[in-house]
Amino acid sequence: MADWSAANLPTSAINRSNAIWLGCHDAEGGAEWHHRTRASAEEQLMTLIEMAEGQRLLIGFDFSMAYPAGFAEKLTGSADPRAIWRWLAEVVEDAPDNRNNRFSVAQSINALFPEGPGPFWSHPTEQDWPGLPPRRHGIAYDALGLAEFRIAESLTPGAKSPWMLFNPGSVGSQTLLGLPMIHRLASLPGTAVWPFDPPETLSEARVVLAEVYPSLIAGPVAIEANRRNLPRDQAQVRLMAQALWRLSQQEALAPLLDCPAEAAEEGWILGCNDPALLASVLQDDAQLGGALR
Repeated sequence: MADWSAANLPTSAINRSNAIWLGCHDAEGGAEWHHRTRASAEEQLMTLIEMAEGQRLLIGFDFSMAYPAGFAEKLTGSADPRAIWRWLAEVVEDAPDNRNNRFSVAQSINALFPEGPGPFWSHPTEQDWPGLPPRRHGIAYDALGLAEFRIAESLTPGAKSPWMLFNPGSVGSQTLLGLPMIHRLASLPGTAVWPFDPPETLSEARVVLAEVYPSLIAGPVAIEANRRNLPRDQAQVRLMAQALWRLSQQEALAPLLDCPAEAAEEGWILGCNDPALLASVLQDDAQLGGALR
């Protein structure tokens, strides 16, 4: 599981609360790693995929894999979310030290919507990005021909809109900087992306990429973080990896993969239709925290 970050500089080597966290769990237990940069985290993901030869690997990312219906076609001429990934991979600049052009990219996308302002909004108050509103107020998504939220987000309490780029809880910047990586990972042999690939492709893939929302297990995460004195992000990837691993061993993942037809364009949050199932395998106090390392 990957807890992503849109930090514009390498995160502190000492304070790991806002770093990128990767967490893994399998039959031998689990481990987590923190990364100060996105480039470093992507490099380790590539390594983990290479090391998983002979195994099947599910990788979850805590950012939106797509946007509300209609956006892909407006931006690229195709309704296929992969077209967005490819488009962003060509225009997003994300340096090894985390410096990036995400606000400039959002600004250029907003310029494609003369009915504006929007759809993207929010940026640091000390910065000026003409055409990129600092607040949600005044954006009429109906006039833009878009929705503010995807269906999955509207069904998930607390989930933020992928158009929101700044301030706590915003997922928009992580999405802009994360989707180019999804484009690169999805191009690897034997890799599929749920729910965009057909069931037969997903069932045969060695690596499956998916979108997750760790707040679905917020209760167990809070307990684990407090008990082990962990950064919340580390606890999130630890327990999400544990939960999905245990469900897979029980052959009980199928209910979490159920999603409507709209997910083929908008994507879906793994488990948002049955968060109780995710949390159920973490409720046993003896399991919480698990045998790690």
